[in-house]
Amino acid sequence: MYPESEPYAHGMLDVGDGNRVHWAAHGNPAGKPALVVHGGPGSGCHPATTRLFDPARYRVVLLDQRGCGRSTPHASDPTTDMAANTTHHLVADMERLRAHLGIDRWLLYGGSWGSTLILAYAERHPDRVSEIVVPAVTTTRRSEIAWLYEGVGRFFPEAWDRFRAGSGTDARTAAELTAAYARLAAHPDPAVRERATADWCAWEDAVVSLEGAGTPYTGRPDAARRALVRICSHYFSHGAWLEEGALLRDAHRLAGIPGVLIHGRLDLGGPLTTAWELSRAWQDAELIVVDDSGHLGTETTRSHVLAALDRFAATPDATP
Repeated sequence: MYPESEPYAHGMLDVGDGNRVHWAAHGNPAGKPALVVHGGPGSGCHPATTRLFDPARYRVVLLDQRGCGRSTPHASDPTTDMAANTTHHLVADMERLRAHLGIDRWLLYGGSWGSTLILAYAERHPDRVSEIVVPAVTTTRRSEIAWLYEGVGRFFPEAWDRFRAGSGTDARTAAELTAAYARLAAHPDPAVRERATADWCAWEDAVVSLEGAGTPYTGRPDAARRALVRICSHYFSHGAWLEEGALLRDAHRLAGIPGVLIHGRLDLGGPLTTAWELSRAWQDAELIVVDDSGHLGTETTRSHVLAALDRFAATPDATP
């Protein structure tokens, strides 16, 4: 990986609805533009992600999506209104930031929820996307949400039963569970919010527990965990405001955009099926299956990401 770097520019962009999103730019101001689209939803950006990009050849932009990271207002505050925090708002924010920075086209990088948001943006604005690199492919179909918060429970029945009990209801389906947690995550009693946050993160940790990464969700700072759970439950209880299967149906809009999809065969949270279906629908995408990887990726996954980004760095689209 490349050395760590400090941003050469950063700011808060007013995107309307009382929201201001934080952005930061690293690397070469005249380099090839690239946007890091983080996961979660609600995880916020991690500066270490910039180490995947050659700082001499890339102008790397980090963006904290609405309600998380350093963006305001923060979703960890139960009084923050979530009505203007949807997939469509985030797509508009990305496009507003592109125009604000004077970028014509940019490479998009991100996995998990970031993959869904990348596809939603690229299908809406294909002329603004030069390439796409995705580790861990998702499209956030309701069927995928149902697997993550219900179906995969067959592998972790004890953890799923605790997750279900934590909802405080007799919910059995993913739709019911995510809706129940969305209510708890916005509860006026901080003890209720904290318990719901802990139970949700414990379930997420269980799903990736076979990957040997410890407790990547529970181990986050308190405010970051609360924002993550509130935003995740908000998005997933609404099916991310996407028509079921729309991102796969409209993948033809990505024609001409080179893509690299990197997915772990052992990904229990987001099975390989979705990546396979997307690669069949998007003829310009290359699918790389990493046999020893799960959802969080391995050194092998990272090597494929670095190779793809290094290859695309040699193509045009540097800012004049």
